[in-house]
Amino acid sequence: MSDEELAKDLGLISALAIGIGTMIGAGIFVLPGIAAQEAGPAVIISFIIGGLIAMINAFSVSELGTAMPKAGGAYYYINRALGPLFGSISGMGDWIGLAFASAFYAIGFGGYLADLLDGVVVPIPGVGELALLPTIAIGSFVLTEVQIGAVLAGIVFVAVNYMGAKETGGIQTAIVTLLLGILTVFTIVGFFSFDWSTVTVDGSYTPEGTGAILPGAALVFVSYLGYAKIATIGEELKNPGRNLPIAIIGSVGIVMAIYTIIVGLLMGLIPHEAFFLDTVEEAPMSYAAEIVFDYAFTVAGLEISLLGVGVTSISVGALLATASSANASILASARINFAMGRDKIVSDKLNAIHPRFATPYRSIAITGAMIIVFIVALGETVEILSSAASILHLVVYALINASLIVFRETNPPEYDPDFEVPFYPYLPISGFFLSLALIYFMDNLATAIAGAFVVFAVAWYFWYARTETELEGILGSYILDRSSEMPDAAVSAASAVRPSGGDEHTVVVPVSNPRTESNLLSLASVVAKANDGVVKAVHVVEVPDQTPLQEGSEHVKRIDEESQKLMEQVRESTETLDVPVEVTTVASHRGFEQIFDIASQEQADTVVMGWGPGRPWSAGRAEGPIDELTHDLPCDFLVFDDEGLETDRVLVPTAGGPDSVLSAEIARDVCDQFGSEVTLLHVVGDESEREAGETFLTEWASEHSLEDATIRVDVSGDIEGAIADAAEDHSLLVIGATERGLLSRLLRGSLAYDVVNDVDCSVVLAERPTERSLWERLFAR
Repeated sequence: MSDEELAKDLGLISALAIGIGTMIGAGIFVLPGIAAQEAGPAVIISFIIGGLIAMINAFSVSELGTAMPKAGGAYYYINRALGPLFGSISGMGDWIGLAFASAFYAIGFGGYLADLLDGVVVPIPGVGELALLPTIAIGSFVLTEVQIGAVLAGIVFVAVNYMGAKETGGIQTAIVTLLLGILTVFTIVGFFSFDWSTVTVDGSYTPEGTGAILPGAALVFVSYLGYAKIATIGEELKNPGRNLPIAIIGSVGIVMAIYTIIVGLLMGLIPHEAFFLDTVEEAPMSYAAEIVFDYAFTVAGLEISLLGVGVTSISVGALLATASSANASILASARINFAMGRDKIVSDKLNAIHPRFATPYRSIAITGAMIIVFIVALGETVEILSSAASILHLVVYALINASLIVFRETNPPEYDPDFEVPFYPYLPISGFFLSLALIYFMDNLATAIAGAFVVFAVAWYFWYARTETELEGILGSYILDRSSEMPDAAVSAASAVRPSGGDEHTVVVPVSNPRTESNLLSLASVVAKANDGVVKAVHVVEVPDQTPLQEGSEHVKRIDEESQKLMEQVRESTETLDVPVEVTTVASHRGFEQIFDIASQEQADTVVMGWGPGRPWSAGRAEGPIDELTHDLPCDFLVFDDEGLETDRVLVPTAGGPDSVLSAEIARDVCDQFGSEVTLLHVVGDESEREAGETFLTEWASEHSLEDATIRVDVSGDIEGAIADAAEDHSLLVIGATERGLLSRLLRGSLAYDVVNDVDCSVVLAERPTERSLWERLFAR
């Protein structure tokens, strides 16, 4: 399956549905009531201003999306252009902003659920009648029925994402179609109840003053969050160079038109003073529906009222819209965390995959906990939730515009957009300043809360991410590469925030006989070259237990000079890709086990070792049985069964998991250095599972930057046989370590070990450190 075939998965309509469905949520069903209190009938202008600022930003997102349609969104653009400091701000800002937005959407859901269930009670024997959504008081702390409904909704949304149910393009399109249908009927019928005298208050369209329009725009900007999500699915679009900008800009334009019409209609239906009532503030569309659908007609002597059907339809539409927006926000937050974990902005442990549901459960659980906390703590002040979400996203949008300017001015080779922002640089500069300027009109408490998270992101970068991440932004590199031409302040700033992690990716190669380790050294050099690192070759000399290590070290000194000479000869005859190679010699009683101590002492990122005799490879893992049960690996391990290092055709079997991720990285490194052809193999049970297997492989290839790899799905159900068959026309097999527990392997054997015995080509066994319980280490299947 080629990239061209992948691009046919989503059309323009589906992309528009994703953008529109994400934006039409609580923005239209909740905010008009609160915003009308702020700005009066002139809130219509507030919605238009918010939409125009979103539209300017949409142009920048469109250009970046067509330049890097497979990148994964705003965090990627900012991190690559401005560097990991701003990547930390944008990643955490986006993540926390989505949590605030999800809490806001959940409150909207709870408001309409409370309205729908108003008056519905359940008889409880011995207690009496109890409302389905009661008010709960804990001391002086009170949770309203709206908050109770929001908490229940938040738990459901998080659980759905935790267990892996996902929203498909078809479902999203259906929801959007239904919503637009309900709103269209509401608008047409409501037109006949519209009253211009209701729009004005004492003859004025701005009873709160014209100065309230911009604060109103700041409040409702949350209504336009979501269009940037379209850029994250650019690789799945037909003709992304054309359809991506149309979908992003078009969705903003369509939503702005819908908001203008609906909000304008509400101003002519609901008197201004009614917006200050709690029932109208929480569910303004339901209140308006009671006015719009207050019709009855007689058929065959029966009087039929539209009121119940109309109000219920609006409430159901509101529940669908807010649920869709909340679910999409939680889903997007997991993707942001994955991207930050990959770049080492946060610990990759946050992205641990659930063994049953195959979801990043830790990330989702933490996001869910924040959402519940925000609902409980701030649920009675919805404007705080919406404003905090808006502020954090406005910071991200400002940085997106700055990133576009950096890409344009530095013109890196990989930047080749199909769509370009018109009126450059004026439009992105306007987007940058307007996004930040709108924050000035936000609620002070919301600004303080959002600002605290930004400060936390900066502190997090200097405390943790700076020493972990390896990627330097284009802007920082551009300044430092031209330090003699740049102002001292710019050079000092770039140096001060430059990442210090990953300066030297260390690949340790334990060798037992320097004369025979040429291919092992070449493989290590490939990994080191890909990560701008060094190779440390360690000649492990095993001495008898009867010999004290002190005497052994004296013995090592006598042979160390010979080791250096032998390794120098190996270097001269080996393709080391100009990677620095350091050589040391150590004495050990333990031989093989010493390798793990060496890896820790050298702070190795990767260990590349041979499949030598006497080592416990039958376990199908890098460590021995005792080590496997007692501790985790200190770093990535590659175990090489050397049948000659030929890299022209590389086979990577995968069913997912951390070791398969490492396999993908190794295949990508080999491909980058030698132009190898990479084939991805996935085995399914029968022909009926082929399509699902192809979908899994194409998504997996995209996630791991192997889009050019050949996709191969085997339907035999025989994993070992399928790998052996595929390996016949490949020169190198890269396979992940077994996930079976130790006792399970004693009974059933190890796939990895069996495969090595079945194939004639060279094999790399890849194992990445993972946290596993003792039960999993013993009995995992």
